[in-house]
Amino acid sequence: MSTASTKSLSGYQHARRAVLFLLLLVAFGALLFIGTYPEEREFHEFMEALGVSLIGVAIIGRLWCTLYIGGRKSSEIVSDGPYSIVRNPLYVFSAIGAAGAGGQTGSAVVALTFGIVTALAFTIVSRREETFLRERFGAAFGAYCARVPRMLPKFSLYRDSATIVVTPKRLYTTFFDSLVFFTAVPVFELVERLQLHGILPVLLRLP
Repeated sequence: MSTASTKSLSGYQHARRAVLFLLLLVAFGALLFIGTYPEEREFHEFMEALGVSLIGVAIIGRLWCTLYIGGRKSSEIVSDGPYSIVRNPLYVFSAIGAAGAGGQTGSAVVALTFGIVTALAFTIVSRREETFLRERFGAAFGAYCARVPRMLPKFSLYRDSATIVVTPKRLYTTFFDSLVFFTAVPVFELVERLQLHGILPVLLRLP
């Protein structure tokens, strides 16, 4: 991949993060006034617990992906480990983490919406990134795309390598970046308290 293409891909990825951050801010603003039904307290707590579990899966999954990708996405086709069953496993696990964050509202509707919208957003992003990767790797990347699905894992394709080269710095970065999902726990707990005390009005209730 040319230096110009690499810079373009990097710039697009930074823009992607900025747009997603703005979308999250908008979503959070709306959720300040959305609550669950008081009579569904047990289900509310179940969704919170499920959400934490999904966040844990997302963090472990993203670390698993980073073990294999290690900054090599622009220099070679990584097709082992999680990349053997889906082309964008980092995005898949991020969508799972987003669903987990949405689950902290206690609402299954919000959790599903967070997960689906995030997956759709990353699907659009991945299409743009693939343009750059096709330019760099040509037919080899086309063959990889034909074999491995973009966002829906196909577990029967799984294969692994005997050894992998780990980049500790990228692993640490992924771990700390992933912890942002856990911020949903205290944030939505605070929102819930403010709603219970009437400080924030509940304009819409969702199951």
